[in-house]
Amino acid sequence: MNNEQLLDLVRQMTLEEKTAQLLQLTANFYEGTNVEGQITGPMEEMGITEQSVDASGSILGLSGAQAIIDVQQAYMQKSRLGIPLLFMADVVHGFKTIFPIPLAIGCSWDTELAEKSAEIAARESAVSGLHVTFAPMVDLVRDPRWGRVMETTGEDPYLNSLFAAAFVRGYQGDSLKDEPDRLAACVKHFAAYGAAEGGRDYNTVDMSERNLREYYLPAYKAALDAGVEMVMTSFNTVDGIPASGNEKLMRGILRDEWGFDGVLISDWASIREMIAHGAAEDDREAAYRAIRAGVDMEMMTPCYVHHLPELIESGEVDEKLIDEAVLRILQLKEKLGLFDNPLRAADPEREREIVFSKEHRQVSYELATKSAVLLKNDESVLPLQPDANVALIGPFAQSPDILGWWSCEGVKEDAVKLGTALQERLTGGKVQFAQGSNVHTITAEQIAEALEVASKADLIVLALGEDSEMSGEGGSRTDIRLPVAQLELVKQLKATGKPIASVIFNGRPLDLHGVIDESDAVLEAWFPGSEGGAAIADVLTGVVNPSARLTMSFPQSVGQIPVYYNHFNTGRPLNPEKTEERYVSKYIDSPNEPLLPFGYGLSYTSFSYGDLEVSSNEMTTEESLSIQVHVTNTGERAGVETVQLYVRDVTGEVVRPMRELKGYVKLALAPGESGTATFTLNEEQLRYHHSDLSYRCDRGEFHILVGANSRDTQKKSFRLV
Repeated sequence: MNNEQLLDLVRQMTLEEKTAQLLQLTANFYEGTNVEGQITGPMEEMGITEQSVDASGSILGLSGAQAIIDVQQAYMQKSRLGIPLLFMADVVHGFKTIFPIPLAIGCSWDTELAEKSAEIAARESAVSGLHVTFAPMVDLVRDPRWGRVMETTGEDPYLNSLFAAAFVRGYQGDSLKDEPDRLAACVKHFAAYGAAEGGRDYNTVDMSERNLREYYLPAYKAALDAGVEMVMTSFNTVDGIPASGNEKLMRGILRDEWGFDGVLISDWASIREMIAHGAAEDDREAAYRAIRAGVDMEMMTPCYVHHLPELIESGEVDEKLIDEAVLRILQLKEKLGLFDNPLRAADPEREREIVFSKEHRQVSYELATKSAVLLKNDESVLPLQPDANVALIGPFAQSPDILGWWSCEGVKEDAVKLGTALQERLTGGKVQFAQGSNVHTITAEQIAEALEVASKADLIVLALGEDSEMSGEGGSRTDIRLPVAQLELVKQLKATGKPIASVIFNGRPLDLHGVIDESDAVLEAWFPGSEGGAAIADVLTGVVNPSARLTMSFPQSVGQIPVYYNHFNTGRPLNPEKTEERYVSKYIDSPNEPLLPFGYGLSYTSFSYGDLEVSSNEMTTEESLSIQVHVTNTGERAGVETVQLYVRDVTGEVVRPMRELKGYVKLALAPGESGTATFTLNEEQLRYHHSDLSYRCDRGEFHILVGANSRDTQKKSFRLV
């Protein structure tokens, strides 16, 4: 259908049909799902009619080709105008082939592989009947207490923007209509959900508009520039107004300023939640505020279907707002090719062939190997030698709980376990197992068994971490150390004097005290996905040389949070050589710096940096600077070094961060080989939002900082003239 035909379809719809088209419900409202008695109850609970269900526009949470075919066919038989349903789901980091969590993917610094993971997730989802994924989540996060930090790619707006665009390209491809094995992507959560106070889910967000634009909005804008078809509102308030009713945010910035004309959907029940926020008296006012803000689709509350008709009849809402929303939804259905083929790519036979295929699992494996960050490796304890006699101890030694919270159709039992994989690889050695502890509890018998197994080994590999329930939505924590039971296990095994290599499975940056000092080596595995055990085993044994770099700082303690690399200097900065000074910005019981900085990660080889070379000590608005540094692999293994470029604007009209990431180069070098990391820096990259929100740069001095992470860098200066 062309746009005029879609407009004609809108004109044929009754007001009730139009408002129903804006309603999104879960599968248990629809015929064809073959679960007896599940339709009437939810309809009564929500207070919606069978007619509203029959005319509704989309469904979430159902998957499986045959199930979706059954529901779509039953729905189309009742549809007066032949408008098909949209099927949506949270395909966050894989459908059934589960990839590492997005925070881990960010640590790969590999946008091409991230894009490939989204493409595979789309392929598996589409053949299983889905049309839209509620991903990518691009919220910038500086607080690891927040459970949904696992869904972000980190604390940096530049890097988050690169990954946002990559995920959108992977999900959507070049043409949704011509590529039925792709999904429409929905960027979330607009806006600034990652800045929830106290790291508590659904909590208040309050910041200046300048801060919002400088750090939090760029990744959403990058997703829009990549062509994302949908945007989801966030649960939180922005400047005191819940996002789902925030007219300035949704119509002012998203629609008018950025020109977004795709579908805007509320998060689950967030329109009705304006009542709890105190921003709407009842469902009627919530509907009024949301439609005026530009929210097209209401997820799992009936405010629109109950109250939009009367709001229009009373003249409080112009019917053209509903017509615009319906048209955008129909346009998305047309882009997906649903009017031509309501079943799109759903195909039970292809589903069996494609989903969780060997080819897809191989990409999951590769991404997991590139996402694991080596945090410590004293005395080169890792990699394990082929003939090593290893005691593998801990609650994750043979745990399948390594997929993470948002694992869609992933099955824990399908995940490759670390112990199984490690045993297969150390064919010349020995792997002995002990549970050691559970995730949250420990017994005397478990300790005794662990000590017995450790006594017979040359080296201990400790498999520790959070279970998947400890992060994700609703998984906020105030204490981000490992559970006490696991810290006790570490303490007991440390007393044996045996070398310890700890592997951590988790969904957030942790306070690693009680582990990192007690271990000779620490590998951050995150939740690595379906092939996680195989990937981590290959990193431990040196089949793969770790190359990942942190995209969130690891705090010294929860008391430091938020702690992030691109911070301001303050008027009384701490002089590292005068730590005894009192009246400076510092803690009296902790360093200011994080335990592990943004960009940090080790390798099984070593790299040396030559002198930093900059083409000029002056930059103009017309001429760029060329920046080079030579890097040499000084170790005995091939490895990848991620050379990072940071810039500091020394003096600005608004205070500027101590450093900001502006680029990176990955150099793959053989032992003894040298390579050159070359960067180009131009005036546009120096711009920022001033106090009047204008986006420009200031003349004056700038620092160029290049190195292996945000802390360990070389510096040179130039002036913008």
